[in-house]
Amino acid sequence: MKEVKATMAGNVWKIVVEAGKEITDGEDVVILESMKMEIPVSAESDGVVKEVKVQEGSFVNEGDTLVILE
Repeated sequence: MKEVKATMAGNVWKIVVEAGKEITDGEDVVILESMKMEIPVSAESDGVVKEVKVQEGSFVNEGDTLVILE
């Protein structure tokens, strides 16, 4: 399993994937909002979304797991 982690602390503004979706390397999975900026977080490898670990509106710290891929 592979994990997509937050690159910085912020609020989860939008989740753009769902469980079961096939994604490719570089595809955005979550968009964070920090200091009124939108920061996309991308997958670092191909895979299938196994689980989304966050909800829109929740706060995450740098390094927190956002999505698990298989």
